Amino acid sequence: MAEDKPDLAAVMKAVADGPKRDNSAYHQAMAEARRSFEEAEAAMGGAVTLKMKSKRKRNGDFVVKWVFKPAR
Repeated sequence: MAEDKPDLAAVMKAVADGPKRDNSAYHQAMAEARRSFEEAEAAMGGAVTLKMKSKRKRNGDFVVKWVFKPAR
């Protein structure tokens, strides 16, 4: 039964040696999101609420639409 289980050390080494994921696009998008919130709050003079719509286009692009409104 123990022979069926993978060697945990080998699995961890394979994960560690695998290709690293490039998160630069994610970090760029999050920085732009923070700036958008700051700009919306400055333009509207206070806290804002957010309505978000997202969809995946046929070509594979993922589109996100944000609508900021003043908080009540």
